[in-house]
Amino acid sequence: MTDDKTPLELRAPLLDAMLEHVPFDGWSTTALKHAADDLGVSTAMAELAYPGGSMEVLAAHLERADEDLRIALEALDLPAMRIRDRITIAVRTRFEQAAKHREAVRRGVSLHALPQNMAAGMKAGWRTADVIWRACGDTSTDHNWYTKRASLLAVYSSTLLYWLNDESDDFADTWAFLDRRIENVMSFEKAKFKMRAACADAPSLSRFLGRLRYPGT
Repeated sequence: MTDDKTPLELRAPLLDAMLEHVPFDGWSTTALKHAADDLGVSTAMAELAYPGGSMEVLAAHLERADEDLRIALEALDLPAMRIRDRITIAVRTRFEQAAKHREAVRRGVSLHALPQNMAAGMKAGWRTADVIWRACGDTSTDHNWYTKRASLLAVYSSTLLYWLNDESDDFADTWAFLDRRIENVMSFEKAKFKMRAACADAPSLSRFLGRLRYPGT
C-alpha cells in the first residue's frame, strides 16, 4: 500500500502510525521505526520522510493539531460571544481534540522541557496562541499583539500541565482551573485599562520639564 508513495506522501501515515507507539516509546527513533514497520516501509524511507527525526514528527503533529483547531473554531460563531467565552471555548476545543492522544502530548511536553528543545516548544506554543487569537477576531498589530499572545500562552501552558494530570470526570477540574486562570487574566486586563485611562489624564512629567526648559510651550 505504501511501497509506491514518496517520502512526502508518507509523512501523514507515518505520523498516524507513530502516535500509536509514542505512549510506550516516546517521540523517539524507536517509535518512528515501529511506525515504518507497521506501514511496511523501510527505515530509510521513514528517515527521508522526516529527515529531522522524531522531533520533526512531533513538530508535524503539533502543526496538524493547530490546523485541526483552526478548522474547528471556524465552524463556531465565536464573534457572537464575549471575548472570555471565545478564549475558553478555543482552549477547551484544543484539549478535547487532543484527549485521545493525551499520553503522546505528555511525552511531547517532556521532550520540549529539555534545554535543547525549549525553543521549539515555545515556538509551538506561540503558534497555538496565535491560532486562537486569530480565530477570536484579533486584528491588533501593535504591542498588544505580543502581550495578548504571551498572556494566552501562560494560560494555555498552565492549563495544559493541569490537564495532563487531571483524572476528574470529563476533565471537569481542568475546565474549572481554566475558568480561574482566564478570570485572573481578565481582571488584570481591566486593571491595566483603568490605569491607562487614569494616566491619560494625569500631568505629564515630560511636558512639565519641557516647559521649564522652554517657557511658553
